[in-house]
Amino acid sequence: MKVFANDRSNQLRLLCSIACLILALLIGGALAGCSQPSGQSNSASAESSAESSAESGGETGTGQYTKLVENFHNTDLGNGMQPTGSMQLDYATCFTVDYFDGGYQLACLYDGGRYLFVPEGASAPEGLADDIVVLPQPLSDIYLVASDTGCLFDALGAVDAISVSGVKPEDWYIPSIRSALDDGSMLYGGKYSAPDYELLLSSGVKLAVESTMINHTPDVREKLVELGIPVFVEMSSYESEPLGRAEWVKLYGALLGKDDLAAQVFQEQVEKAEAIDASPTDKTVAFFYINSNGGAVVRKPGDYVTTMIDQAGGTYAFNDLDAAESGTSSITLEMEQFYATAKDTDIIIYNSSIDSSIDTLADLLAKNELLAEFKAVSSGDVWVTDQNMYQQMIESGGIIADLNSVFKGATGELTYLRQLV
Repeated sequence: MKVFANDRSNQLRLLCSIACLILALLIGGALAGCSQPSGQSNSASAESSAESSAESGGETGTGQYTKLVENFHNTDLGNGMQPTGSMQLDYATCFTVDYFDGGYQLACLYDGGRYLFVPEGASAPEGLADDIVVLPQPLSDIYLVASDTGCLFDALGAVDAISVSGVKPEDWYIPSIRSALDDGSMLYGGKYSAPDYELLLSSGVKLAVESTMINHTPDVREKLVELGIPVFVEMSSYESEPLGRAEWVKLYGALLGKDDLAAQVFQEQVEKAEAIDASPTDKTVAFFYINSNGGAVVRKPGDYVTTMIDQAGGTYAFNDLDAAESGTSSITLEMEQFYATAKDTDIIIYNSSIDSSIDTLADLLAKNELLAEFKAVSSGDVWVTDQNMYQQMIESGGIIADLNSVFKGATGELTYLRQLV
């Protein structure tokens, strides 16, 4: 059993080790900058980092840095306690929640992590297995690094449970979180690879909610645990079903003691998705952005974005790409290959969550002269995503509805898509 508490009496003896670690990280970062692999420019590296930030990071490391556990659902607490029931999940496949007498809830994640939520006023059961992380409720003072989960806290009215952000204020598109950072009720505590340990300790952080990018820096994860801050790795990005990603709100509802509200919030998204006419529209769709090297970055077939396109009645233009050729959620194509596949698509959608430089159709055409020859450009069916789309996984049903409106020929104002003129 892993019991975490911020023991203030231990903090002074840790300050020296913190200072040493920070110095080591600074030196290591400088050395890493000097040893950048050939063929990857600074701008390309920054762009990759931007994609990781926009999409929570888990997708860019899929199968490479995160150890996945096939049979991760393990309800053996180690002390003989047996579950009395399980949370109903309709779409999500990368977490489970089981219920035990006394109000205890056990969450199991796809990476093998196990977390026991202990009801307010109760003590952790004796004899728990060593791998189980105990999280007393009500949980507060969270260090939130996984940016795509901010919308879940917002939807649950629990932004005040976050005391430290691992995302800079200017990179948040959720008003309640931006407001908290502006008024000082939430502080910026450094990104996943370089947290401000002293700030985390002084803020009394009780849990770090990380994207799978934390697995790129195991030393940081180990240091957080050493300081008494458990790490909860957010893995919704591994859900290929869009509503499966939204269903993670139920896990956070359990974590925050807001189970009923979470179920209601999720059901609203299901109803939005079910309300649309998802019959095939015969519309082919290209979803992409142009990277700093001039390549077209498209989504890997079968990921949650391409699934949303399919569920909205469209046909993804790159369904025939070999998904195995890339270990990430995206595939970069030379512009000529992109042109050959996508020039006759009915609709093109530019991903401004990664590249926010596109405001008009002229901006897009300036990226590459071949784009002017696209059928969708001639017909005026060119769209751009809202920059906050990747921070709104709770709105999966709403995004599918917007896509469906586009495929059905809508020209009015939408929430997550905007037509380029």
